[in-house]
Amino acid sequence: MKLLLATHNEHKRRELARLLLGHEVGLLPADVTLPPEVGETFAENALGKARAAAGATGRICIADDSGIEAAALGGAPGVRSARYAGEDATDEQNLAKLLREAPVHSGLAYVCALVYVDPQAPGEKERVFEARCTGRLAAEPRGEGGFGYDPAFLPDESPPTPEGSPTLTMAELSDEQKDAISHRGRAARALLEWLKAG
Repeated sequence: MKLLLATHNEHKRRELARLLLGHEVGLLPADVTLPPEVGETFAENALGKARAAAGATGRICIADDSGIEAAALGGAPGVRSARYAGEDATDEQNLAKLLREAPVHSGLAYVCALVYVDPQAPGEKERVFEARCTGRLAAEPRGEGGFGYDPAFLPDESPPTPEGSPTLTMAELSDEQKDAISHRGRAARALLEWLKAG
């Protein structure tokens, strides 16, 4: 199936294409503008993007909105994860702010809402798949893989390491290891199961 991903971010398209094997995942045309992320939940933001992309292109669209929630900060940054240190903040600036504000080894959760919208289906078929990955905050960033908050996210389900070795951050995992436990990987598998059943 051809799925259009409601993003202009090629990194995110590559990751979802890897997770949705067997389906062609395309990037949103540059001339399609997405609405601002003003929802109170990840699902609201993802639905807004998928509906706008489907409306503009007439194609089946998927969109995700994801972020990190810190228990010690009452769930912040949450839906503001990409703008935590300011509207134009870099990944590094957002991560530095989280490391300043949340206690080391405090609880974290990555959250993903992955949405499917088919504008041609009767009644506009829409589905939301939500998933989480829990972990703890590392003392300092480690690893070159992943993006966003991955260098300081110690997943609870991290693969075993030699005795005395530190637990690996998301940024130190291979793509396969990360996909098996990540919030986006779990949401993508739920979407795949639904597509297979349909």
